[in-house]
Amino acid sequence: MNLPLFIARRYLFARKSHNVINVISAISAVGMAIGTAALILILSVYNGFDSLIKSNLGDLNPDLLMVEESGAAKFRPDSAVVQALAADPRVQSVCLCLEDNVFLNYAGKQSIARAKGVEDNYTASGRLDGHISEGEPLLHKGDVPAALIGAGLARKLSLHTRFLDPLEVYYPDRNSAISISNPTASARCRKVFPSGVMSISSDTDAELLILPLSVMQDLTGNSDTVSGVEIRLSDNSSRAVRRFKKDYSSRCTLLDSYEQQPVLFKMMKYEKLAVFLILMFVVLIVALNIYGSLSMLIIEKKADIATLKAMGATDTLVRRIFVLEGWLISLCGMLAGLVLGITLALLQQHFGMVKMPGNFLVSAYPVVLKAGDVLLTAAGVALTGLAIALLSASPAAPSGGPESGGLS
Repeated sequence: MNLPLFIARRYLFARKSHNVINVISAISAVGMAIGTAALILILSVYNGFDSLIKSNLGDLNPDLLMVEESGAAKFRPDSAVVQALAADPRVQSVCLCLEDNVFLNYAGKQSIARAKGVEDNYTASGRLDGHISEGEPLLHKGDVPAALIGAGLARKLSLHTRFLDPLEVYYPDRNSAISISNPTASARCRKVFPSGVMSISSDTDAELLILPLSVMQDLTGNSDTVSGVEIRLSDNSSRAVRRFKKDYSSRCTLLDSYEQQPVLFKMMKYEKLAVFLILMFVVLIVALNIYGSLSMLIIEKKADIATLKAMGATDTLVRRIFVLEGWLISLCGMLAGLVLGITLALLQQHFGMVKMPGNFLVSAYPVVLKAGDVLLTAAGVALTGLAIALLSASPAAPSGGPESGGLS
């Protein structure tokens, strides 16, 4: 039998002579439970939003992007490598793309945009269909080139697909002299008709324009260069992407989704870490109640401590009793918080009980419960409780005589 644990358990559930000790201990356990449940819920909500952002960007961005090894913005792709990629049975589609900044003019309104020229098979997968808020995901209307435009950019230009005005796209002509009086005269211009307005994310919607690759190459004067080769895999799981990338590492440079958007994914990771640390600080403040209740318990049990010393107990054993007592309070609260947090997260994840205000892509707060977050929360709360218990039990030095003859 573990004597310190047995005595600590007795102290935990026994009635104290001063009822305030029970009250403070209960408040401490409830506070730890609320803090633990809040950690589980908020981390799960962050996972939900991260998953939503990754899903939306995954519909727009490829599983892998082949770029120039030297880091050049534009390059001539190796046709043999492109053909090998297209012939690989793991590949669903291969699409050449060319991106650059352009100047837009629509019915007298102007804006800068990030234009992306793609091949006709870009929209064949149907991944953009669910993001079209107006019009259709088409790059050609018959023989006439068409364009897909972000919702934020369309609002800025007051553009609608039902309007008959063409969208004028300008790009500097390297072979023309710059005219101060008429700058557009020294730029190439192509006219396209908007076929669809898409909504991916606020940042993307504010600047993205998707054009046919032939129009973009003609506009920039680069008929045989691209900025990347987009590859979509039949199996886009992390393991399959890593294996595919490793197989072609000697032939070309491939970037996965994290490497294509490093700033965004790092920012999401750091935001989640910051929220976790802030909530852990709140848990630490709540756990300080354990310090108060344990200090009062030590004062009350001075007679018991003296009795244990008379029976041969060491200072270490007495200290372990009160460390375990304080830790048991935090562990009880942590277990209750885990049950509460996991239950609420699963209910929200499957039934969407709490709705999001306003008009968003999802009607309820997205929640994704991950085992790693549960383990991290449990470890963080348990260690915090242990640290406070160790600090609280430091004054538990046996003193005084055996005024009392038993452990209450």
